[in-house]
Amino acid sequence: MIYFDNAATSPLSPTALAAMLACLSVAETDPCAPENALPDKMFSAFGTESGIGFANPSSLHAAGRAAADRLAEARNAVATAIGAHADEIIFTSGGTEADNQAIHIVEAIGEASERRHILVSPLEHPAMRSPLKVLSDKGFSVEVLPVESDGRLSPSTVAAHLRADTVAVVVLYASNEIGTVQPIAAIGDTCHGAGALLVCDAVQAVGHLPVNVQAAGIDLLTASAHKLHGPHGVGMLYVRSGLPTAALLLGGEQEGGRRAGTENLPAINGFSAAMVESVTRMEADTAHRKTLSDRLIDGLLTIPGAHLVGSRAHRLPGHVSISFDGISAEGLLFLLDSRGVCASAGSACAAGSLDPSPALLALGLSPEAALGTVRFTLSRYNTAAEVETVIRMTAELVGRLRG
Repeated sequence: MIYFDNAATSPLSPTALAAMLACLSVAETDPCAPENALPDKMFSAFGTESGIGFANPSSLHAAGRAAADRLAEARNAVATAIGAHADEIIFTSGGTEADNQAIHIVEAIGEASERRHILVSPLEHPAMRSPLKVLSDKGFSVEVLPVESDGRLSPSTVAAHLRADTVAVVVLYASNEIGTVQPIAAIGDTCHGAGALLVCDAVQAVGHLPVNVQAAGIDLLTASAHKLHGPHGVGMLYVRSGLPTAALLLGGEQEGGRRAGTENLPAINGFSAAMVESVTRMEADTAHRKTLSDRLIDGLLTIPGAHLVGSRAHRLPGHVSISFDGISAEGLLFLLDSRGVCASAGSACAAGSLDPSPALLALGLSPEAALGTVRFTLSRYNTAAEVETVIRMTAELVGRLRG
């Protein structure tokens, strides 16, 4: 199998797996176990020696305190990786929850300040678009900004649409669908000059690009572990110090009262390990992925009627979005899958929709071109041989579909 769908999810790294196992253990003895139960201590090597094991970080006994210490270490590691402070990080169940809580915070600030105008890029993930639709239904004015044909949002465009009642500008740091990376720092300067917040879904950027929330002027930022070789089911929300946190989930006092529910320590530990690993090896990984994706782009563009979608100069490393005239992406993906190649037509969260992607239409693509766009996304684990295979196979299958 050739896996070229890393923007949807990436394989768990051995480093992250080891970190997760260090937080998992099972009871060493079970007097009620049947005779055919798994052998005692089968998994006891993982976690118990470290004193972390399965304990709840909110518990006050020694095992709970050890788990709380590990949770604090993980929080500090994740914060350091994006230039934040540990107390500015809220662990969530993933990017979707983090996006929803970010908009929940924007709502609270807007209501308190009576500023109910929000600017948003047209490239946002459904996890941002959907809660913004809810705010629109509540009376907020949500204005979609125009972008260039390569998906870039100009800071001057943001400045031209800012109003006295603009509470926030919501900008996808790097597009999951087309790979375009935005000039976030310049947009941040523009926002703060008008007293507006900058909200960034950075799920595709964190761990793959140098991200510093302080330098870029980001007020709210979201990330997800499984996009950077961490586990599923865990993400984070960065909330700049001084902003209200407006909890989305209510109940216990976990996460400083900002997100109720027992923390998923094994997943969080895997997340922090994957984050540190990604930042540490970012330069080498970026060079590797860019070399592969540049070759993939060049090879696919030799196919008649193939067009690169998004910016080539300002692009996520390893991200390739190509539109093929006269075919449906669905048909091509089906044939690629039958040959053992995993790719996609865009956001996995929008899979199954028969409508053209709003992000692709915002670039000026026709509905037909949008429906003929395929996304290949590469990771550190992909190879040059795989790229050459996909180029040959795609050329053959596009011709077959057209024929």
